[in-house]
Amino acid sequence: MFSILDTLKMGAGLAGGLMLYHLYAVSIGYPSAARQARADYVLVAEKSAAEAQAAEMERQRNAAAEAGEEHRKRLKAAEAAEQAAKDTLETEIQSYELQLSEKNRACAVTAADRQWLLRH
Repeated sequence: MFSILDTLKMGAGLAGGLMLYHLYAVSIGYPSAARQARADYVLVAEKSAAEAQAAEMERQRNAAAEAGEEHRKRLKAAEAAEQAAKDTLETEIQSYELQLSEKNRACAVTAADRQWLLRH
């Protein structure tokens, strides 16, 4: 059927084909290695995306905590200022009542008037 020369030609063709495939695979990279590299890249990309998302959530949590602390400080300062204003008003009322009592005059301010003044 086949002569030795035909077998040698087929062997040479097969060897040449394998050599061409090897050169092709080396020049563009082995397909299995490329698939593995892509799979590894996907894992690395997913990991870095998850780390970035975790870092963003941490930043948002820290910003919210800082904003809450700032709000508490401002609220405390506002309450202190309000208390100081009430104390000042109370002192002014007592001073005015003392001045009136020194002059033997009565203060016609009732408790309701006093509450209205404190609210406004």
